[in-house]
Amino acid sequence: MRRINGTALIIAALVATLGALAFPIWSYADRSGTGQANLNAGSVATQWGPLSATDRDFLVKVRLAGLWEIPAGQQAMERAPTQAIRMAGDHLVVGHTDLDKRVRSVAGRLGVELPNQPNPQQQGWLQELSAASGKDYERKFANLLRDSHGKVFALIAQVRHTTRNTLVRELATDANQTVLDHITMLENTGDVDFDAIANEAAGAATASPTGPPPPGGVLPPGPSPAQPSGSPDVTSLPSAESTADPGRSINTDRPDPS
Repeated sequence: MRRINGTALIIAALVATLGALAFPIWSYADRSGTGQANLNAGSVATQWGPLSATDRDFLVKVRLAGLWEIPAGQQAMERAPTQAIRMAGDHLVVGHTDLDKRVRSVAGRLGVELPNQPNPQQQGWLQELSAASGKDYERKFANLLRDSHGKVFALIAQVRHTTRNTLVRELATDANQTVLDHITMLENTGDVDFDAIANEAAGAATASPTGPPPPGGVLPPGPSPAQPSGSPDVTSLPSAESTADPGRSINTDRPDPS
C-alpha cells in the first residue's frame, strides 16, 4: 500500500509539472496584452461579422478623407492652373463624394459614429492650400494629397486583408479602387516629389530592407517566364477562354509589358 501511494504521488507530481509547463502555452493567446486578446477586446459582434477597432478606425478615416479632399478638389477645379490639376480635382470630388455616401451608409448600419469636420491637421492642409498660389500651389496640392492617399492606401490593404466584417470588406474594395485612381491622377500632374515620399517612409521604418543586392554595373540575366504547374486540378484557363471568347478577357488598361 505504501509503495502504491508513493507511485501515485510521483504520477500526480509529473502530471502537475506537465500541466504547469503546458498552461502558459495553451493560454498565451488569451492573455491580456497579446494581439489575439486585443483583437477580441476591441471587437463587437454584428450580423455582418465581427467589427474590430481597426475596422472602426478605417470607417472614420474614409470619412475624414472626404471631409477635406472634396473641398481641396473643388478648389483645384476653380483655380485650375493646369488641365492635369483640374482633372485631379475632379476625380477627388467625384470619388470621395461616392465614398462618403458609402461610408455613411456602412457606419449607420454598424452603429459607428463618424466626424462631421476635418481634423486639425487636415484643416491646416486646407489653409496651406488656400494661402498658396502659382507653382507653389500646384506642388502643395499634388504632394499633400498624394502623401495622404499613399498612407491611407496602406490601411485599406490591411483592412481588406484582415477584416471579418462583410460590409467593411466591401467598402475597403471600393476605397482601394478610388484611392488608386486618385494616386494616379495626382502623379499625372508631374509635381509629386517621390524622393520626399521615399525619405519620409524610410525615416519611419523600423527594420532594414531586405532583397537582392544592388547591381554591380552588369545586368543580371532575365528570369524565365513563370509556367503553369500542369496540375489537373487547375480550372482557370484565361488564355484559352480569352481566345475562344474575347468578351471574357480581362482588360487592365495597361500596355503589354514587352
